Amino acid sequence: MNFKRVVIKVGSALVAPDGEGCSGKYLLAIARFITECHQRGKEVILVSSGSVAAGRQLIHHGSPNPSIAAKQAMASVGQMQMMANWQRFFDTACSQLLITHGDLKDRQRYINIKNTLRILLENNILPVVNENDTVATQELKVGDNDNLAALVAMVSDADCLFILSDVDGVFNCDPRSNPDAKLFSEIDTIDDALYDMAGGTSNHIATGGMKTKIQAAEKAIEHGIETYILNGSKSEIFDKLLQGENPGTRFIAKNTAVKAKKHWLKHTLKSHGSIVIDEGAINALINKGASLLATGITEIWGDFIKGESVNITAQCGTRVLAKGICQYSSQDLAKLKGKNSSDFESILGYCPSKEIIHRDDLVLMETNV
Repeated sequence: MNFKRVVIKVGSALVAPDGEGCSGKYLLAIARFITECHQRGKEVILVSSGSVAAGRQLIHHGSPNPSIAAKQAMASVGQMQMMANWQRFFDTACSQLLITHGDLKDRQRYINIKNTLRILLENNILPVVNENDTVATQELKVGDNDNLAALVAMVSDADCLFILSDVDGVFNCDPRSNPDAKLFSEIDTIDDALYDMAGGTSNHIATGGMKTKIQAAEKAIEHGIETYILNGSKSEIFDKLLQGENPGTRFIAKNTAVKAKKHWLKHTLKSHGSIVIDEGAINALINKGASLLATGITEIWGDFIKGESVNITAQCGTRVLAKGICQYSSQDLAKLKGKNSSDFESILGYCPSKEIIHRDDLVLMETNV
């Protein structure tokens, strides 16, 4: 349990094991695990499949292979069933986030998703994420919830990802047809040979398979997120996780999530402008690990939009102190500089964030972070 924030992906085979409506057969053990995580001070984000399967019995489609429109209708009604099914296992509130790949590609919507997740977690609410199958067009779909879970882990700055399905993990061959198949307990390199061992899915209600799980793991570990493929149909695996054991396949991250993100911010993102700050803000950033607030900003340079990276400099403007993802455009920030966050609403008419750059989205340039 060496993580602070975990994304747990639950597949359709667990949410709707018979393919017709939601079931609590496997979800009770998962919910107990999530509750135990909360009691231990861990933050949990749930990515749940199953809305199409949950709505399947409520939409007349007349075919074993429903049309896209029929599946979207199933998702629409099934999402309500799925959320109600999850909520009944928790005393605390659950929230619903329906997103598409287009949301994650758009800078401003990406920041909005990040901020929403951050606030939900701060208020001890369980976010339940699913792809917005009802409105997503093919080019804007992630396509499977394994890869969606990896993207959610990245946008939420999670340090761990659990992919739960009805398989024990990654084997050297198909365990369903070969009783001598051996489980990989740890994988530190994802290569073509590993993908060659991964097939599709034999489950008609699922959209992924082992291949998409490995794709998700590859995305996650590149961002420093430890990833596990686990059999969520076996309640004992959750006891083992709580005891610090690995009951499935663990994909070893190259670095910690914090270090991976800091490296990405520092070396990969291009800065689109600069923010000049005063001595008080410099002290807060460097010595207190604080977020950047508008009160400490004296000047704005460049033209940038919400969600773009900017440099943070001292008054002289020659020394780059830090770099981060800005919650406001340069146009809005010019109106907010030097102001208190309590004034944002009256100045702009809205206040999406009290912080100009949150400490989680900021890296110091002159220290070993």
